[in-house]
Amino acid sequence: MTIQDEIYIYNTLTRQKEKFVPLREGFISMYVCGPTVYGHSHIGHAKSYVSFDVMVKWFRHVGYKVRYVQNITDVGHLLGDEGDGEDRILKAARIEQTSPMEVAQAYTRSYYDDMDALGVARPNIAPTAAGHIPEQIELIKTLIQKGHAYEVNGSVYFSVSSFDGYGKLSGRRNQDDMESGTRVEIKSEKRHPSDFALWKKADPTHLMQWNSPWGWGFPGWHIECSAMSMKYLGETIDIHGGGMDNQFPHHECEIAQSESATGKPFVRYWIHNNLVTVNGQKMSKSLGNFTTIKELLKKYAPTVLRFFILQSHYRSTLDFSDEAISAAKNGLEKLTETYNRLLQSSIGKATLDLEPYRKKFHAALNDDFNTPQAIALFFDLAREINTTLSREGFSEQEKSNLIDFFNTYAKNILGILPQHENATKGDSTVLSKVMELVLEIRKDARAKKDFATSDLIRDRLKDAGIEVKDTKDGAVWRRLE
Repeated sequence: MTIQDEIYIYNTLTRQKEKFVPLREGFISMYVCGPTVYGHSHIGHAKSYVSFDVMVKWFRHVGYKVRYVQNITDVGHLLGDEGDGEDRILKAARIEQTSPMEVAQAYTRSYYDDMDALGVARPNIAPTAAGHIPEQIELIKTLIQKGHAYEVNGSVYFSVSSFDGYGKLSGRRNQDDMESGTRVEIKSEKRHPSDFALWKKADPTHLMQWNSPWGWGFPGWHIECSAMSMKYLGETIDIHGGGMDNQFPHHECEIAQSESATGKPFVRYWIHNNLVTVNGQKMSKSLGNFTTIKELLKKYAPTVLRFFILQSHYRSTLDFSDEAISAAKNGLEKLTETYNRLLQSSIGKATLDLEPYRKKFHAALNDDFNTPQAIALFFDLAREINTTLSREGFSEQEKSNLIDFFNTYAKNILGILPQHENATKGDSTVLSKVMELVLEIRKDARAKKDFATSDLIRDRLKDAGIEVKDTKDGAVWRRLE
């Protein structure tokens, strides 16, 4: 496929929107920081990975080949700046009275179950930190050899003062700001408080440790992403993504250690999604104000969660509440009703020019992945479809074109419509013909004011997994997710 679309991306590094031009024509190397697997994923994770899912799908739709790498952090992510420095996986293992690897494996499976449910495509490569200890050790050895890192009592630290570019991503240039970049405060060991750990010495009771040139220990959090991204994507990559809370210190440290090791630019386009808030406060596991994806999927369809997330631009905050998701559910139902009505409509002669809608969708996604604009145009299209169907049906070719449009953009790229269809290209399936007959019988019952039979048909269909909804233009049906 020839790439004809010009895509513009807001680059956190330059703080401006830039035309996207990959290093290799037609190919994109993309790395996104994955989860630290010490608990079930929450709505904040959903916002991040749904947003990047749309980006990857859009790149591929317009013709790019994308090698998408997303890591799993299963060791080395220590508790926050003011914490005791315990590894998050170890803490979870202690609380759950099990082994760290069992914790990591269980929550990795849980994460992928959630992402599969949300229609998030799996990355091409999903490396784990624990599975790439040799690569991290080699990178640390290079940094020591080049004078950017030093060993103290079995631990290795990166010397921030050795890299002039530290702070260029986050804007934190002075030493006072940099002090918050360290994950564990051991000022007696480090030459400067802002220096960060590349390798940590482990005490004998530490359950996760490996042998290294500096003794038994484990890697710091930041080194894993540099080692794995360079292994699978090269020393300079096109896109690195993650949450805005990763910008400092994690991504800032990645830049410092990667560019110090190679002498080359590490990432050309940095993309950061904004956070989910609850009553204006950041949602996170550490604050305890999070709702897991699993809890939400008990109440809402996956398409509703995607719709809720994508109604907000990825760089905007998303304020979470049951009221907000319920409002999104109501909005999506209106769009889905139009889609189902189109699928079930009779063939007529009407036509509709889809080209303006196609151009608007491409313009929205090409402009820094503006999903709110993309969703808005579907409501404009739905109004035009409903108006036409109230008068007559679309021609067979036009109906097919409209269904393809919905399937391509609303279903396959945005993921806001169920992956199965009620009917394939209209009335061609057995289920469609059966439902046409059942709804005709129900319509006759309602005309005779036999509401008991009408309600019985509706209720039995719901038990079978099919919802019937009465609208001003007649009954429509859909499979329940």
